[in-house]
Amino acid sequence: MIGGAPVVALQGRDLPAAGPAFTAAEVAPGRGFLLLRAALRLSSGQTVDGVVGPPPAQAAQMLDGGPEDFAGNRAFSFGGAILAPYANRIRGREVAGARQIEVEIDNRVVRLPSNWGGKAPGAAQYAMHGLILDAPTAWEQPSPDRALGRLDAGDFGGRWLSQAEMDFEWRLQGGALILTVSARNIGAEPLPLGLGWHPYFALPSGQRAQARLRLPAASRVEVDDYDQVLPTGRLLSTAGSAYDFTAQQGRPLGALYLDDCFTNLAHEDGRVVVELIDPAAGLGLRVTSPTPQVKAVQVYAPLDQTFVAIEPQFNLADPFGAVWPAGTDTGMARLPPGARLAYEVRVEPFEVRNPANF
Repeated sequence: MIGGAPVVALQGRDLPAAGPAFTAAEVAPGRGFLLLRAALRLSSGQTVDGVVGPPPAQAAQMLDGGPEDFAGNRAFSFGGAILAPYANRIRGREVAGARQIEVEIDNRVVRLPSNWGGKAPGAAQYAMHGLILDAPTAWEQPSPDRALGRLDAGDFGGRWLSQAEMDFEWRLQGGALILTVSARNIGAEPLPLGLGWHPYFALPSGQRAQARLRLPAASRVEVDDYDQVLPTGRLLSTAGSAYDFTAQQGRPLGALYLDDCFTNLAHEDGRVVVELIDPAAGLGLRVTSPTPQVKAVQVYAPLDQTFVAIEPQFNLADPFGAVWPAGTDTGMARLPPGARLAYEVRVEPFEVRNPANF
């Protein structure tokens, strides 16, 4: 049990006969329909972690609701948390005596949990990754390879504008891992909405430096530092820089630390396409989203780890921040009363047959 609900186990049923494929996954309905982990079959037949996460018993200990898990923090430390009604960071005015900040959104002031921030003395503390990280969701499993969830979010506990209901679906289909999120505004005013997903993809070889990232983004968000990781309001061109991952075969991560928000994304057949390639393991992961509102991809790749978090999301970091020049589209959707919006991400593994070519 996690968050008062059982863990839901998914099993792929229509797997390809050979080649890499996602074969199984575990979902926690008690924590915002979080993907705990996903198993991946390599071309060799070996099964490894595809999305990194602990076994359910260990996950339950981590997701204990204690001080370190305030507002569901630990939900985005592994697996793949769903982020809503905003992704990434939001800064605001600290509320004295409370772990909260005040933020002005569409001429209204809301209070959000101050659940993250820099570690240096005096560093800013802010709201991080939405308001459903610890939300219990109703659920059903109509088939072994599918899980459905429903969250009557309302105004997210008095912390957001309008009223929302959300539906979730996890699928294992043809060796792919697929997430669909649908949000509907059931309130009487526009619903600001920024959806995202926070998966930690494993590098089975354990060799980070040779892993390659392909991300067709023309810009990245400049940040003040990699402690607070807050935007300065400037978009920097990626062309010709160490952050240029637009080449067809991507670019090795090397010794480049990443906790960066990429934007001005190119589309392929109407989709955002990002690839993570582990030549030494003969494996690639293709992360695609057909959702037009996906304006940004946050990439987190620390130097001392063998995972890469690739986060397709609607909004840039701190989307309501005063640092952004007037007229900047920071990616937040505005859903009219009665309207519905869907978000989809698909992860397809593929075989890298000639690693020496990279």
